Amino acid sequence: MNLCTSPPHHSARSARHSVDACRLAMVALAVASLAGCAAFTNPVANGIPVRMVPDDLLAESREGYEPINLAMLRTEPPKKFLLDAGDTLGIYIEGIIGDASTPPPVNLPSSSDLPPAIGYPFPIRDDGAISLPLAGSVHVAGMTIEEAEDAVIRAYLDKEIIREEDFRIIVTLLRARTVRVLVVREDGRNPSLTIRNPGLRGIGSASTTVGGETSPTGDTLELPIYENDLLNALTQTGGVPNSGITPEAVIYRGYAPGEDLPNTVAVGGATCPCDDLQSGKEVIRVPLRKRCDERVSIPRENIVLQDGDIVTLRALEPERFYTGGLLPAGEQVLPYDYDLTVIEAVLRTNGPLVNGGVNSSNLNGNIVGGGLGNPSPSQLTVLRSLPNGQRVNITVNLNEALRDSRMNILVQTDDILLLQENRDEALSRYFFNSVFRMDFFFRVLNRNDGQGSASLVLP
Repeated sequence: MNLCTSPPHHSARSARHSVDACRLAMVALAVASLAGCAAFTNPVANGIPVRMVPDDLLAESREGYEPINLAMLRTEPPKKFLLDAGDTLGIYIEGIIGDASTPPPVNLPSSSDLPPAIGYPFPIRDDGAISLPLAGSVHVAGMTIEEAEDAVIRAYLDKEIIREEDFRIIVTLLRARTVRVLVVREDGRNPSLTIRNPGLRGIGSASTTVGGETSPTGDTLELPIYENDLLNALTQTGGVPNSGITPEAVIYRGYAPGEDLPNTVAVGGATCPCDDLQSGKEVIRVPLRKRCDERVSIPRENIVLQDGDIVTLRALEPERFYTGGLLPAGEQVLPYDYDLTVIEAVLRTNGPLVNGGVNSSNLNGNIVGGGLGNPSPSQLTVLRSLPNGQRVNITVNLNEALRDSRMNILVQTDDILLLQENRDEALSRYFFNSVFRMDFFFRVLNRNDGQGSASLVLP
């Protein structure tokens, strides 16, 4: 009897122990491999399904707007020009205002809307009168040019300074009164866009910044009376702005109050009348766009500029959203005047969409993976800010969003879009492309003078 031989039951028990140890090792290996999988450790995976999101959490549409009719920003000039304080008349009276041997001066106005003026300048005072040699003050405010000429003639005839049969009097409009306004424009700013190449992140990222901010511009305008409307102020300082970027024009009327005025509060070292700011009497907002089905009425006094008004055009601040996960991490600019859905946001950031998770920007040039390919990542989580500062997680299945437009929600300001694989997609990619591999060997030719073989690897 050989004492060195082990009993049969001891060998079977050892084999079972080996099998159990192998099983435990495989389970431990699987658990260890899944511990680092983002699909299983995703901290924002448990969100509200997009089909259950209430309407007050959905983004408001940016579309459906159109510029207002520009005729609403313009005033119709009167049929007759009426004189007032600030106008300057050109007057010639032979032998009294001007020598009879010298022809009267002729002035060509800078504007083609006014005819040439003849005579010497006589401004209309604040009391609406002009002061004439020998005749004294003559009230002409509220009159037409023809009526003012008749008033000048009557003044000299009534005082018998000239005779009716031999006078030569000419009255014309030398210079119309103007309205002085300031126009400050900040609508020339373009939002900066940073374009990155996500395929080169492994060896160094390439980025390009497009656009940027331009300095505000300011202009002082002398608008002739009856042309002192908002449309003329805009066209003379760069044109009508893009209503999608600049939705309104703001007119500040009046001057800074004195320190002794009541009901003021210090703001940044300055004083401002709280009552005026709250009532809106000193701040006029004129919309430059409206919804397509909306009727807008702008009062005439809101577009007629007064002396000392400040017209401001401010561009909207760039609105941004953020991407991460399997999307290229970065800050993206949200469009001003059209909607951006989550599907479009993925495409805009060069993210994977129904392509097996293959990044088309790579170094080897392959845009199709080997084997059967990987499942496309479809779990998109939208982190949306609430008015109280908190965030809510909205879960969107991109495959369902491609089939059902109701799931393809709009992106809003400050959203964070995180794309990951769900657990089924992660397990499929792991087991079918990393664990299970089948090798087949075939002998297709077996002869004395030669042999041939072929091999096949799956998947």
